[in-house]
Amino acid sequence: MGQKVSPHGLRVGVIKDWDSKWFANKKNFSDYLIEDKKVREFIKQKLYIAGVSKIVIERAAENQMRISVLTAKPGMVIGRGGDGIDQLKRELEKMTGKAVSVNIVEVRRPELDAQLTAESIAQALEKRVSYRRAMKQAIQRTMKAGGKGIKVVVSGRVGGAEIARSEKYSEGNVPLHTLRADISYGFIEADTQYGKIGVKVWINNGEILEKDLVPAIPEEKESRKADRSRRNERGRRDDRPRRDRSDRGGRRTDDREPVKRYENPRKRASKPAAPKQEAPAEAVETVAPAQADVQVDSAPVEE
Repeated sequence: MGQKVSPHGLRVGVIKDWDSKWFANKKNFSDYLIEDKKVREFIKQKLYIAGVSKIVIERAAENQMRISVLTAKPGMVIGRGGDGIDQLKRELEKMTGKAVSVNIVEVRRPELDAQLTAESIAQALEKRVSYRRAMKQAIQRTMKAGGKGIKVVVSGRVGGAEIARSEKYSEGNVPLHTLRADISYGFIEADTQYGKIGVKVWINNGEILEKDLVPAIPEEKESRKADRSRRNERGRRDDRPRRDRSDRGGRRTDDREPVKRYENPRKRASKPAAPKQEAPAEAVETVAPAQADVQVDSAPVEE
C-alpha cells in the first residue's frame, strides 16, 4: 500500500539518498539521532519564512558537523553581509557543543518541491485564505512548471467546520509503487484559529532512468515526433514503384476450398419436406360462334 508509506523512505537506496550521512556504533547512535532531530526542528522553526526544503547533516568526526540547508530564498537566510548565517552557526554550536559549518543551497524550482509547496499552502491557510483556492493555486503552479502530476490532501477543521474531515485534489499522474518515479513528498501542520490542519503533498517529477534503460511508457511528445519522422521516411506516393494489376491482392476464385458448414451433432435430423403438388389447371370454356353471328363480307369478283 504505497499511500501508507513515505515515498522518500520507500526509495532510499534506489533513487533517493539519505538525509543523515554518518556512521556510529551502538553507543553513539541514539545520541546522534536525537541530536539530528533537534537540529532539524530548530532550523525549521527559525527559517520557516525562508522556506526550507531539506536539511542534510554530515559528520566527519565526533566533534564536527556539516549542515546543508536547501531553501528557496537563500538571500533571506544568509542576511545582509552574511549576518544571518553567522548567527545561525553560533546558535547551532552553542546547542550542540561542536564545530558546525553551514552550507546554503538554493532550490532552483520551488514549484516542483513538495515540501515547499506544502509550506506555501499552510501559510495561505494561516492567513485565512480559502483552502480550495490555496490548493488549486498550488496545483496550477506545479503543473505549469512542468510537473507530471500532483496530489494535495488537507485534513482537519477545514473552513472552520465543527467536524474534521479531509479534502483532496489531484491532477496528472502520481504513481506510488513505481520505484523509478521521482516522487517528492512533503508534510506540514498549519496553525489556524480553529486548530491544527495537516497538509500533505505528492509531486511526480518524472522517471529517473539509467543510461541503458528505456521508459516503459514513452512521452506523448516523443511518440508524435517518431510518427512524424516515420511519415517523412515513407516518401511520396509518386516515388513508389507501381505494381501490376495481377500482383494486387483481392478475392481468389481458383484453388480455393469450399467452406464447411458446422453442424451440431446433437441436433435432431429434420424430416424432408414433402414435394409440393401442382394445382390443376382451370378449364376454360370455349363457345363456338353461331352462324348468324358471323358476318362475312364478300365482294364480287370481277372476271
